[in-house]
Amino acid sequence: MITMTTSIIERVFEKMLWSTRYVVLLGVIFGALSAIILFIAGSLEIYDVLLDYLAESGGHLEHEDILIGIIGAIDFYLIALVLLIFSFGTYELFISELEIARMKGDFGNILEVKNLDDLKNKIIKVIIMVLIVSFFQRILSMDFTTSMDMLAMAVSISVICIGVYFLGKHHI
Repeated sequence: MITMTTSIIERVFEKMLWSTRYVVLLGVIFGALSAIILFIAGSLEIYDVLLDYLAESGGHLEHEDILIGIIGAIDFYLIALVLLIFSFGTYELFISELEIARMKGDFGNILEVKNLDDLKNKIIKVIIMVLIVSFFQRILSMDFTTSMDMLAMAVSISVICIGVYFLGKHHI
């Protein structure tokens, strides 16, 4: 009698515990909504650059200003991609595979998340790209007054290139 009662209680508890995985839907939904917001913000950033370019007399907006705006938009897009990868991966790990994407067949490599390490590695790659893009955006807005400034920039770019090379070599 005790084992039958324990078995029923255990099954009910395990079912309740397993059902708590649906709380990740909050992260999935708000991650996807955040991605949409960032895609819109990035697009508005490019739209603003275009309006500024057309508003300037003869379209002579400074090259640095154009690049800073566009790189800022790319930054938004990359962060949005991180959020989408997070949303897709979390959903697939905890809830269910996205069958509609698998039927189309083209998105398998993006969505193929076998475990949390796989999801983490996909997100890390995009975050590194965000950091690189942010770095270049900051460099464009800096004033270089000495040759040491230029040397520091050259060394920084070289270190980033070496890091990206080794990152690709080790397949994070």
